[in-house]
Amino acid sequence: MADQRRLAFSIIQFLHNQLQNGSMSPDAQESLEVAIQCLETAFGVSMEDQGLAVSQTLPEIFEAVAGKELEHSRTNSEPVTPSEDDVAEAERLKTEGNEQMKAENFEAAVSFYGKAIELNPANAVYFCNRAAAYSKLGNYAGAVRDCERAIGIDPNYSKAYGRMGLALSSLNKHTEAVVYYKKALELDPDNDTYKSNLKIAEQKMKETPSPTGGPGGFDLAGLLNNPGFMSMASNLMNNPQVQQLMSGMISGGHNPMGATGTSPSTNDLASLIQAGQQFAQQMQQQNPELIEQLRSQIRSRTPSASNEDQQE
Repeated sequence: MADQRRLAFSIIQFLHNQLQNGSMSPDAQESLEVAIQCLETAFGVSMEDQGLAVSQTLPEIFEAVAGKELEHSRTNSEPVTPSEDDVAEAERLKTEGNEQMKAENFEAAVSFYGKAIELNPANAVYFCNRAAAYSKLGNYAGAVRDCERAIGIDPNYSKAYGRMGLALSSLNKHTEAVVYYKKALELDPDNDTYKSNLKIAEQKMKETPSPTGGPGGFDLAGLLNNPGFMSMASNLMNNPQVQQLMSGMISGGHNPMGATGTSPSTNDLASLIQAGQQFAQQMQQQNPELIEQLRSQIRSRTPSASNEDQQE
């Protein structure tokens, strides 16, 4: 209990010193005063109990301990050269990870690359390959971290910059993606994938949402001005079944295929989906040029991963 009171005294002493500095806001000072009162009451100590003081203040004790931990961290962070056996086994694991990527077993690929990294953490390829596997799993944040590690190991590794750009684009961080695509092209100027993805990222970076523009600059205004589309959309919305379904879903007061006042049933949704599929089929049959136009818009705004799928 005596040691606890000495620790409490050191904390109270530290808080008093913070109050005397006068650099805190009134609200912060009030909070510290409350904290001091609570500690004094809980441990039965006050600033008058100088016999509880230790030879060093709390900041001095903390600084000494933090310095030792920093030195320990520096010592332990010194790179360890893997043995020849570890290097060979890491390469085998990487190759197995590549095979899992080809088989689209992306979680298994992550595991194999991770084991290779444990054996040889100085190989940028292992991190870059795992970044590709993470991207396939939709873990773009993990891909970004691994690309950062790969670039830290090898600042001239173009593929790491390209995969970083792809991951950032997937996170809608297009401004940052542009920077990494440009660096990838600087290192590999003939890479068509980097050129295409850079163009897409720059376009998305400049685009701003508008009342008639959908995500990614989709030409909704042009679509609404297309007579063929509007004609078929009108036919769809004039369909009595669709009108009945939509009326029930929007009002929430009537379910044409269920009880009054209930949410839309599975049958309602299935019927609506079926009507939408019929609409899409009509679009394909009656206006294939418009469908191809829409597909082209989507393709032109989607970064390509074809070059990034090739594992080393």
